[in-house]
Amino acid sequence: MAEVDNDGEQKATDKDDLQVLKELVDDLYSFRDRYFETHSVEDAGRKQNDVAQEMAKTLKRLEEKEDLYKNSAHFLLLRGRCLNAAPGFSQTAEECLSRAVKLEPGLVEGWNTLGEQYWKKGDLTAAKTCFTGAQQQSKNKVSLRSLSMVLRQLPPVEDAQEQSKRIVESVELARQAVQLDVTDGTSWYILGNAYISMFFTSGQNPQLSQQALSAYAQAEKIDKASSMNPDLHFNRATLFQYEEMYSSALDGYSRAAALDPGWEDAQEREKQLLNYLDQVTMLIENKGKVKARRLRNMLSSLSTTALGPCSSPQFRSPSGRIGSLEPRSLSVLTHGHNGGVAALGKVVFSLASEGRMAFTFGMLDSDETCCVVMVYNTADSWGVLIGDTVVIPEPQVKRHSVTHKDKSYDFRSIRVDSPLLLIVNGKRQVMKSQSAAFVTYKPQSE
Repeated sequence: MAEVDNDGEQKATDKDDLQVLKELVDDLYSFRDRYFETHSVEDAGRKQNDVAQEMAKTLKRLEEKEDLYKNSAHFLLLRGRCLNAAPGFSQTAEECLSRAVKLEPGLVEGWNTLGEQYWKKGDLTAAKTCFTGAQQQSKNKVSLRSLSMVLRQLPPVEDAQEQSKRIVESVELARQAVQLDVTDGTSWYILGNAYISMFFTSGQNPQLSQQALSAYAQAEKIDKASSMNPDLHFNRATLFQYEEMYSSALDGYSRAAALDPGWEDAQEREKQLLNYLDQVTMLIENKGKVKARRLRNMLSSLSTTALGPCSSPQFRSPSGRIGSLEPRSLSVLTHGHNGGVAALGKVVFSLASEGRMAFTFGMLDSDETCCVVMVYNTADSWGVLIGDTVVIPEPQVKRHSVTHKDKSYDFRSIRVDSPLLLIVNGKRQVMKSQSAAFVTYKPQSE
């Protein structure tokens, strides 16, 4: 009889032991993910080192029990999870987790963590297999949102329809993850990323951009850790930049850089955008630095004959309106949509900035008013040259007032969503001037 008691006691001890170790590993993740709840943003540069130290301490505690539990699936899972707290791939973690799921194939957390290790190793196909396997064992938010991410990170396929099906599925999986637990900020953040991918790869429907921003806002609202996630700020800033909300974009890049000081991309993007705004405002002011005599020559050849197809009573505007357009000078255009009219001018500068989202050029009208034009979704081969005559049907005008750190910018611009909407030197633009895939975009390390 005593033997049975001993056995029962041993099982209870094992359970207590493993429970204590599980709590230690959970605490490690909590320390990593909620670092800024106990530290200030000024400590961001120390975060990686602090997490590594905590991980080493937890690993040491696990190693003390290794001889007792080296063949226990739950112990192997804990060791694999502990090593997985680091940003890079770990061969030991992969081995522990592979053994854990072999010993206990129903271990959902084992499959999910093994999937993360394959992801870090760059083997997305194996990662997808693990997340799918975990999902088959039991429907869970971690597998769903991980599958959503993997689908978007897989190398793009030639078949555009297949690619867009993949993105739609990715959004659906992220939605399901949110439905399983609406209080999980990470799931909301990943849903935001899925919407951004869909926005950029399927014709930039403004509704998708709103849905992405709402998902990010929800993540921040319900989860303090999400509001301290540098990737969320970076990805949202990319969207703000595309939407020409420059102050918000600069603040987002700057916040991402503060939360992760070692991340050069965030600092680089902030610097590039400031540089772009510097150049744009300087070139508008100097009318593209074109010499006065050349300007006079250029403008002397500017006449309403350049309206080309826009002067025809059959002209169909981007808004669907049929009828010829009235030329208007840039200074009298109102903010927002200018229906029934066309802006007409000469190109005085063009800008191919690094990391640009739009082909940018300056246009001067016959009153010598200069305005910047931003054209989206252009093929790499498309552009306009200084001296070209450009007509913009029903221009969309925006006033920018940007302040960031010690810099401020104030200027007007015209947004054109595709080069196909422009008339250059009296001609419509050919289909191949527009990029086939829209803006290429990859969410930052999810």
